[in-house]
Amino acid sequence: MQPVAALQSEYSLWWREPEEAILPVLEELGIGFVPFSPLGKGFLTGAIDADTKFDSNDFRNTVPRFAEDARKANQALVDAIVAIAACKKVTPAQVALGWLLAQKPWIVPIPGTTKLNRLDENIESAAVALTTDDLANIENAVSTIAVQGERYSPQQAARIDR
Repeated sequence: MQPVAALQSEYSLWWREPEEAILPVLEELGIGFVPFSPLGKGFLTGAIDADTKFDSNDFRNTVPRFAEDARKANQALVDAIVAIAACKKVTPAQVALGWLLAQKPWIVPIPGTTKLNRLDENIESAAVALTTDDLANIENAVSTIAVQGERYSPQQAARIDR
């Protein structure tokens, strides 16, 4: 029998459900956590807004959280991340990844990218030092924003929940 070394699940500044029950159990059992979609499928980078048009084959066209009205409503979260990034002289993606890295030492996010410059940017997030004040500012901003839109369409959710 092999012990569980890590659990992979979605976790980011706009999907924090793992904090409720998953993270406490992992900490108690000494199991690592590998968050996927740590940049909210690109939304937390600041590169996507209500006016963004996705390619017809882009899966985000079917994700309720990426509907135009949801993106508009969720922009406040990105604006908060962008403001902190500007103060730190880093990118919004680096703040979002740095926030995850600051949560627990056994959390190792896996951002996906196909671009070498984004890989370099993501790697540099490990050097982003978020202070206690930075983390409190992020928490204050995020706690006042009710994220709009479901994470997945009903069809996607049915496949995931199987």
